[in-house]
Amino acid sequence: FSGDGGFNEVLNGLERPDLPVGFVPGGGTSVLPRALGLPRDPVEAAEQIADALRENRTRRISTGRANGRRFAFSAGIGLDAEAVRRVDERGRSEEGKRPGDLAFVGTFARMLLAQRGRFDPVLEIDGYGRAALVLVANVNPYTFLKAFAVQVAPEAVFEDGLDFLAPIQLTPRTIPPLLFALATGRPARNALQGHDLDRIEVRCDRPLPLQVDGEDVGDVTEAVFEAERRSVTVLVPS
Repeated sequence: FSGDGGFNEVLNGLERPDLPVGFVPGGGTSVLPRALGLPRDPVEAAEQIADALRENRTRRISTGRANGRRFAFSAGIGLDAEAVRRVDERGRSEEGKRPGDLAFVGTFARMLLAQRGRFDPVLEIDGYGRAALVLVANVNPYTFLKAFAVQVAPEAVFEDGLDFLAPIQLTPRTIPPLLFALATGRPARNALQGHDLDRIEVRCDRPLPLQVDGEDVGDVTEAVFEAERRSVTVLVPS
């Protein structure tokens, strides 16, 4: 019973792929249980997980690793990770809650305005080319903003390898079509893309922030994303 940060810690502590685990949504977004088909209400989710435990109803899913750190649904370098970092720097409320989706959207918008909507290529993806940022997905959607699904890699599923989307350059002209693609799941233009991959290697021109499952894990100049196929057993609804 946690948010995605707590789920990520659990996944990084698991050593037995056959040990079934259930994820009860307790965070503001809780992408992982929602992506597994569980309801947002924690009591309803707990009841469905209990039923799955009684009926031995499980699903073997794949995970990813970013420089050795396991993630369940997403990882990224650059703009996405910088937004995560800036939201984290705002701290938590007295109840221990992180800032919500509006804070993230506002932070992202301020970053775009500060750069006048322009982000040039700052990293290289081996075998694909240069890009302004890279988003690595283990499932669709990449994340949620309330009920709105952000679709970085519409073909990504938990049973396959990793997908990625890497806009080559962001400008005031290319940002609106990119946002439309993320909202609708349609193919993004002016972007590098990969599907069902076992390994993605990235080299950065300078230290850039890296995030996994919405958690800031520091700056990197190189990153290796690796798929761990069928690495975790999860309890799922019928």
